Amino acid sequence: MLESRKDEMIQIRRHLHENPELSFEEEQTAKYIENFYKGKDVEVQTNVGNGYGIIVTIKGDKPGKVIGLRADFDALPIHEETDVPFKSKNEGVMHACGHDGHTAYMMILADCLIQIKSSIAGTIKIIHQHAEETPPGGAKSIVESGILDDLDAVFGTHLFPTNPAGEIGYRSGYAMSGRSYFKLVIQGIGGHGSSPQNANDPIVAGAHFVTAVQTIVSRRINPFEMGVVTIGSFDGKGTFNVIKDRIEIEGDVRYMNDKTAEIIDKEMHRITNGIQEEFGVTCELTYIPDYPPLYNDPEITSEVASILENANDPAITKVAEYPMLSGSEDFSYYLEKVPGTFYYIGCKPKGVEKAYFNHHPKFDIDEDALLVAAKSVAHVVWEYVGE
Repeated sequence: MLESRKDEMIQIRRHLHENPELSFEEEQTAKYIENFYKGKDVEVQTNVGNGYGIIVTIKGDKPGKVIGLRADFDALPIHEETDVPFKSKNEGVMHACGHDGHTAYMMILADCLIQIKSSIAGTIKIIHQHAEETPPGGAKSIVESGILDDLDAVFGTHLFPTNPAGEIGYRSGYAMSGRSYFKLVIQGIGGHGSSPQNANDPIVAGAHFVTAVQTIVSRRINPFEMGVVTIGSFDGKGTFNVIKDRIEIEGDVRYMNDKTAEIIDKEMHRITNGIQEEFGVTCELTYIPDYPPLYNDPEITSEVASILENANDPAITKVAEYPMLSGSEDFSYYLEKVPGTFYYIGCKPKGVEKAYFNHHPKFDIDEDALLVAAKSVAHVVWEYVGE
């Protein structure tokens, strides 16, 4: 069934690619998805969570496990630079992370499952999730809604152009990093550059902060653990001979487990307090954990890898373990609630040696990967709820 509808998957993906919408603004995308399920023998719940989330519940004719399948559908604030004929029509917005492909394959897979629900022993909840890209994201609110409380397992995939279509990657245990955001406002006393004794320079204090926070990773984190502290913005621009009275610093923190997250959080606050005391400035630190580390259940991940390795499916050419990835994913919220796994689908465009990675304005995929994703998830689904 999936093979016969590959072209339809591609058509849906291209429609979504042409009409991208940013996180929490995906009104038309949500309507498009909702309309797809109209008239089908299925329960559809809309506006789930803190945005346009959609849950499609497929109840089999026989009792059994309840599983969730997630696909996200938001885009990014990126000006597209590809040459495809279905280029974004929404200036400055682009599906540069493959979410259009995730949604396209999941819609067709869901429709096929609806048609054969008499052979399903259990229930499948299709999670069409909004706002993966922008914290607080959509996943956390969907989990908090309670609509997934009955799940026995949850599964998700992501398109990555690091490998060609047909290759699938997995990782047991901690697989993707957690992420936090911080903003530090340093208030000093402004003045003339010729008279620093009459001012209190926040730029000097901020420069010490930038240097000091790098010691968190080099001197406070176990060398065998992963941690990153990035200063993404230092807003201290002014006039060359004027000492500013206020600056703002913003940054990004990554970590691979909860213990490391706690250490970085504690040290960021400790260093901020020290800067305040040392330089006599006033510091206001905003520190917000965005997404937790993504932890794939080892038993379920092993089962999924075995299912895919033994699928004897020509669409799946290789199944291999991937290294940890330092990117973040709000699918981690589902995995905090329900055991499951999140695995990766190769989508490197044909004839390309090194593809543009996700979030690049020239990001593109091999659309053959849509069928690979759909079939791989179908194999997993059938092992869990097939009669």
